Amino acid sequence: MKILITNDDGVQAPGIATLARCVATWVEADPRNRQAIVVAPDRNYSGMSAAVGDVFDMEGVKYERFTIEGAESLPTYGLDAAPALCTILGVVGTFDFVPDFVLSGINAGANVGRSILHSGTVGAVFTGAQFGLSGLAVSVQWGDDVHYDTAGAVAVEVLEQLAAAPRGTLLNLNVPNLPGAELKGVRRGRVSHAAVVHDALDASGGTLGERGVLKLNLGSASPSLGDTSDEAEDDDGALIHAGYAVVTPLRGPHEDSNPGLDDTVNAALSVISKHLKERY
Repeated sequence: MKILITNDDGVQAPGIATLARCVATWVEADPRNRQAIVVAPDRNYSGMSAAVGDVFDMEGVKYERFTIEGAESLPTYGLDAAPALCTILGVVGTFDFVPDFVLSGINAGANVGRSILHSGTVGAVFTGAQFGLSGLAVSVQWGDDVHYDTAGAVAVEVLEQLAAAPRGTLLNLNVPNLPGAELKGVRRGRVSHAAVVHDALDASGGTLGERGVLKLNLGSASPSLGDTSDEAEDDDGALIHAGYAVVTPLRGPHEDSNPGLDDTVNAALSVISKHLKERY
C-alpha cells in the first residue's frame, strides 16, 4: 500500500507532522508492503477546496525537501502549490512514487457540514478520487492544546479497511479535541447543514456604501465548531461536539444520472438547438 500524505495547513504544520509520524510507525511495521511520501503545500492554503490555480500561466512549481522529526524515513516535499495540485503532482509519479491512496491532514479545525466543500483537506482527497484513488481526510476539532495525536491514532486504524475498500472510496474523519482515553467512541455521521458563513454585515453597523468592510458571522462549521444545538444527533458537527470521532463517506464530482432530470436536460438541449439553427 503506497500512501501520499498531504494537507492544506502547510508542510511544516503540526498536524501533518503528527500524521507523518503515525504513518511512519505504521510503515515500519510492514515495510515490504507499506510505503509513504509527503507532498504538501509550503504554506497555509486553507479553504482552497480543490483549486489548482492558473496552471496555464505558471512557469513551474517550486519545491523544497524537508525533514519531519520522527518521520525521517518518509521523503517530504513542500511545494509552492495548493493541496489539489500537490496531490496531482504526487499522483502522476513526479517523485518516483505512484500512490494508491491519498491521506490528507491532520487539519487544524473540524471539516463538517457545508464546510467540506471549501476545505483544502477534503479537496485533496476529492482530487485523488479523479485518478481512481481512495482517500481519507482527517481533521481535529480546534481548541487549546490540540490533540493531534488522538486524530492520528484513529486515522491509522482506518488505513487497512480503506485498502480493502473499492477504489475511489472517500472517507471524511473528524475527531474531537480530546485525549484518546476520553473519546466516547466512533460513529458514522451525516453531513449537516452547518455553514462556514451565516451572514455578513457592514463592519460600521450601517448600510452598505460605496466601499467598506464586511464583517463575517461564522457558523458552527468554523474551526471551533461553535453552536451545534440546531443539528440532529447524528449530524457530523453534533457528534464531534458530543465527544465522538465521526466518519462520513463522501463522493466527488460525478454525473447526476437521476432520470428525473431527463425532461430538464432534454428541454435545455431543444432550446439550444433551436437557437443555434435560427442564428446560424
